[in-house]
Amino acid sequence: MLSGHGDDIYNYSGIRMNFSSNIYAHANLTGLEAHLCSHIDLIRSYPEPSPRSLEEMMAEKYGISPDEVLVTSGATDAIYLIAQTFREKGTFKVLPPTFSEFEDACRLFGYEETDDASLCWLCNPNNPTGEVFDLSFVQDLATKHDLLVLDQSYENYTLSPLLTPQEAVQMGNVLQLHSMTKQYAIPGIRLGYVIASSSLIAALRQQVRPWAVNALAIEAGKWLLIHAQQVIPDLPSYLAETQRLLQRLEVLDGITTFDTATNFFLCTIHPESAAALKSYLARQHGILIRDASNFRGLTSHHFRIATQSPYENDTLVDAISQYLRRP
Repeated sequence: MLSGHGDDIYNYSGIRMNFSSNIYAHANLTGLEAHLCSHIDLIRSYPEPSPRSLEEMMAEKYGISPDEVLVTSGATDAIYLIAQTFREKGTFKVLPPTFSEFEDACRLFGYEETDDASLCWLCNPNNPTGEVFDLSFVQDLATKHDLLVLDQSYENYTLSPLLTPQEAVQMGNVLQLHSMTKQYAIPGIRLGYVIASSSLIAALRQQVRPWAVNALAIEAGKWLLIHAQQVIPDLPSYLAETQRLLQRLEVLDGITTFDTATNFFLCTIHPESAAALKSYLARQHGILIRDASNFRGLTSHHFRIATQSPYENDTLVDAISQYLRRP
């Protein structure tokens, strides 16, 4: 894991507005919380060695076979599992700037980075840019590599078309990553899954340790699938608010914003550093942003923010304006 990441609220005191995590911050989780409280006795017994019951529910939801889905302890767990399973491929490729765990996992298992790599990683929608790649680009990328790992963890934060689970299975060499953590705004419960052809899933299963997904996570996943809870009440309005925030920041002297198709986006600040801005906002206003300078391909001037409520967004803009006007 790279040094420094989003949602590092534990490093500060008095944070009242958190723009540093891409996960929707205003989800109503009371139903899930009550359900898990009523099933707290699950901690007294071992979970299923493999969360097959949850995988069967996933398969039914998407109209695929249970042999084409693998539940993991978060999408990041799946990333390392994939790198471990296919380490004989030997070479990898990423499209920076992107999620650092792709590269970290490959380095851990001895891969070398090359343009004509066997294993290619694509985050779509991409973190930290918020870009969504065209389906034609995704499909073309799959034809150029032995395996394409397609991380769609932020798929519920965009209206742009994405590869479906059925399409991923049919392509044969695509491992599609999903994150219930992000979909349902439950970062404290590590829960993700991989959808791919049965042969690729079978290869992954051979490397999975027993009891990799805990009992409360499995129960949470089942409840969320059954209740089909819509975490973001109105996604079009939320994304419209993202554009409003982006435009308000864009007019500030010293701030440049970059286009996005999601709820989060990159900015730069000049001539100051993103680290200095982050420190000021946290200490003086109780506002947390993501210093994005440690993403490969970005600079000390890059920072990332995720849209919050209109009031919070306006408060952020005012606070940055004050920073830019300081003596």
